[in-house]
Amino acid sequence: MNYYKDDFMVSADKEKLQLHVISGFIKRSYWAADRSVEKIKKTLETSLCFGLYEKERQIGFARVITDYATFAYLLDVFIDESKRSQGLGKWMMDVIINYPELKDVESWMLATKDAHGLYKQFGFKPLKEPGIYMKLKR
Repeated sequence: MNYYKDDFMVSADKEKLQLHVISGFIKRSYWAADRSVEKIKKTLETSLCFGLYEKERQIGFARVITDYATFAYLLDVFIDESKRSQGLGKWMMDVIINYPELKDVESWMLATKDAHGLYKQFGFKPLKEPGIYMKLKR
């Protein structure tokens, strides 16, 4: 399913994803700079992915790990630096949160160092009990 706004499109069609754009941005990110292209490719294969495009050029991305009923984890979200502050990230988030297969998911999580304001607009809040959550890092 594709969503349109002016010259932009958000799509969950994996065939449209541009691996070189996604891996290029992720390799410049603070959260996954050391992630290999092979690992990035695997994440695309096993996640629900959303691409943001200006005409044919990919300018944004997000992926969701989910069971489609009770839990979704949003990650690897980016908007090309040259296209920020145009409301595109907010629009892409609106598409994702209201995507037909995700709109009834009970609980969402994400991690961010610098985009709290964006995600608060969609109801995300700091964890009430961060001490009950655990993480395994390999």
